[in-house]
Amino acid sequence: MDGIHALDNDAHNPLEPGTPRDTVIQIGLSVALGVGAFLTFCVLRPRWSGLYAARKQQIGAATALPQLPDTLFGWIPALWKITDQQVLASAGLDAYVFLAFFKMAIKFLTVTLFFSLTVIKPVHDSFPENHVNGTMNDTSTTMLGSRRAIKLHGLHALVSVVPEDFETDYLWMYLVFAYLFTFVATYLIVSETRKMIEIRQEYLGSQTTVTDRTIRLSGIPPELRSEEKIKEFVEELGIGKVEAVMLCRQWRELDDTMLERMDTLRRLEEAWTVYTGERTVERTLETLPIVQPDPPGPTVEGEEDDDHENTALLGVNGHGSAREAPYGRVRPKTTIRFGRFKLQSKVVDAIDYYENKLHKVDQRIKDLRQREFQPTPLAFVTMDSVASCQMAVQAVLDPSPLQLLAGLSPAPSDVVWPNTYLSRQNRMIRAWSITAFILVLTVFWTVILVPVAGALNTDAIRKVFPQLANVLDDHPIIRSLVNTQLPTLLVSLLNVAVPYLYDLLSNMQGMISQGDVELSVISKNFFFTFFNFFVVFTVLGTASNFFEEIGDSLKDTTKIAYTLARSLQKLLSFYANYIILQGLGLFPFRLLQFGSVSMYPISRIGAKTPRDYAELVQPATFSYGFYLPQTILIFIICTVYSVLRESWKVLLSGLAYFMIGSFVYKYQLLYAMDHRQHSTGRGWIMICDRIMIGLIVFQFTTAGQLALKGAVKRSILVVPLLMGTVWFAYIYTRTYRPLMKFIALRSIRQAEQTDYVRPVEDDDNNDEEGLQRYDTETRHGQTVDESRETGLRFINPSLIAPLEDVWIANKSAQRNARIGDDAASDENPWGEENV
Repeated sequence: MDGIHALDNDAHNPLEPGTPRDTVIQIGLSVALGVGAFLTFCVLRPRWSGLYAARKQQIGAATALPQLPDTLFGWIPALWKITDQQVLASAGLDAYVFLAFFKMAIKFLTVTLFFSLTVIKPVHDSFPENHVNGTMNDTSTTMLGSRRAIKLHGLHALVSVVPEDFETDYLWMYLVFAYLFTFVATYLIVSETRKMIEIRQEYLGSQTTVTDRTIRLSGIPPELRSEEKIKEFVEELGIGKVEAVMLCRQWRELDDTMLERMDTLRRLEEAWTVYTGERTVERTLETLPIVQPDPPGPTVEGEEDDDHENTALLGVNGHGSAREAPYGRVRPKTTIRFGRFKLQSKVVDAIDYYENKLHKVDQRIKDLRQREFQPTPLAFVTMDSVASCQMAVQAVLDPSPLQLLAGLSPAPSDVVWPNTYLSRQNRMIRAWSITAFILVLTVFWTVILVPVAGALNTDAIRKVFPQLANVLDDHPIIRSLVNTQLPTLLVSLLNVAVPYLYDLLSNMQGMISQGDVELSVISKNFFFTFFNFFVVFTVLGTASNFFEEIGDSLKDTTKIAYTLARSLQKLLSFYANYIILQGLGLFPFRLLQFGSVSMYPISRIGAKTPRDYAELVQPATFSYGFYLPQTILIFIICTVYSVLRESWKVLLSGLAYFMIGSFVYKYQLLYAMDHRQHSTGRGWIMICDRIMIGLIVFQFTTAGQLALKGAVKRSILVVPLLMGTVWFAYIYTRTYRPLMKFIALRSIRQAEQTDYVRPVEDDDNNDEEGLQRYDTETRHGQTVDESRETGLRFINPSLIAPLEDVWIANKSAQRNARIGDDAASDENPWGEENV
């Protein structure tokens, strides 16, 4: 009896990692951080509308959204009542897909948490694990464990009649719930995908943007590399008429000259700002720190001559001579270098030098725009209808391999024009080089995670810092902070910083569009979070003798399942605390846009010219590549732990994470941040593919747990489930992927016959507003993409962009600058947003 009580007390040793003390401390810290950030946001939201309502103020499609109350918490129910129809109309299909994933995760976690609390937890409580010196025993289902469980229930008389085979009968629960949870996940995937396809086909089928009517034609042979021949070739196919052809050419020299002009223009603006004098911008609590009035400048002579645009913008009089500053300032100087190896230098007047240089660059650009550049094998072909475009991209146009390949086109504003004249060989070299570099980075991240994972294990700390380990043993709270909170925080910071590196690498791969870059960022960041954080960290996190254990596992493959199963069980508390920190602690900081607010003073200090100030108030960009991978990983973690002991901790934390996250991202996508890529919903297939990877890992984990507990036969019964999941993934890809990539011709015909769009079914908001006409949610019935792309066409902006004049800070200049911008917008086929 004493031995049994000793085991019970050891199992609840407060010094053992993963105790409730760790979770309580994590919840306390996360709630303190989250509540502080949330209350700060509620106070600042009505004051800093230029930041927290930037999208509604500057994006046309968001103007139909309801105005949120300026009260402290009144905006919460107003945001909650916004329907899926309004999300789709105001933020686009990508935002709808992103938020739909959160809703699907909430449904799945609600089901799994219910069974975890009502079945899985009671069964595990009846059959507790044995702990010996804080480690899990292989023989956790011995008769002693069964007898102790029965004695704890007062059933002493039944101990002698308990069959020996009953000792592990509860392990059937693992197999049953592995099948049940897999079925629930696949059912939700299929049902949500069907709904997504219906909405996507209806949404995109009703659009008639230039993007939806344009083909990206690659692999053009030399004999067809002219606009006339490409148009003739496509029309001979009999799929429709061609409206316009944009054959990409070797515009490198022109693009480089445009970049040089912008650099010169900024330097000239800075010189004029210094010369005319910079006054302190008057600020109030209502304009700190984001919404700033235009910086005023001193009034200069000749201001009455407002009808001459160059006079106001360039700060010169009618005869072309530079104006004098009213304060008798010294004209700014700059140092130029010349001669061999730029060893010689001289100081010249900055304004005269940059004005002269700008004039020469402008003349060179005008000459380059008249030049005939060498064509490339890529062209954008705009058809007369969406149906003609879809027939082209879904067909094989030429019998030769890698020749005349038709694909979906990005939006004109999404095209990365410097990459359009890269050769196929150049792009392949870039892609393979970056892939190899990512493999090297994978090893590097593993090395970085070794000390972080070592902090989870006091035994590992004792081998390096024995005195520190002794201190941790004597102070439970400090030990909890070091073993749980510190690794959680470090891993969270790493998951925030690494995506920026992968975003840079994706932009260097030479992809044609920003949409392709974003999908690449999602893929790379998910690989990092899943492999380095989940797989590698799981092995490192519980290995006090990491290399020895890995070596033994490689020698005896039967130990691999044991090592992984033990690691997952012991890291359950760490992952629960990680999800708690992300959901309760860091989501409110994301709502607060802490990064933008903290970086604003730095950007504000560096801002000198009116152009710099104008760039400070642009809406922040929402990139799914930064947020989606971690969200998918947390869903996978919840799935993997769904049947393990104490799984309710992870599932409850995950449910809270997705409920808070759906609310935070809904606000940001609708009001605060702008996603500038053409909205197609392609991310849904990527989400589902990675969920299936998580299901496979979940099934492997379940089989490993059964094998670890000696139920080998039952672990073998997981194999059919594993094979069925792989088969389902294959069928899912063949069945649903084409409909998530292309637009069905039938959907296009239906859209042409009606001007109504069926409202999205909203299970949470079944009000009458969902039945209103689609055009009441948008500007004149246009989708967010139609509103953004009105008047655009496929052409390199370096060919047609107006050569802007200098911005200077005086009222006359600002007034004439607006007149000039309006005139340029009328002549510019790119529209106001892209000038």
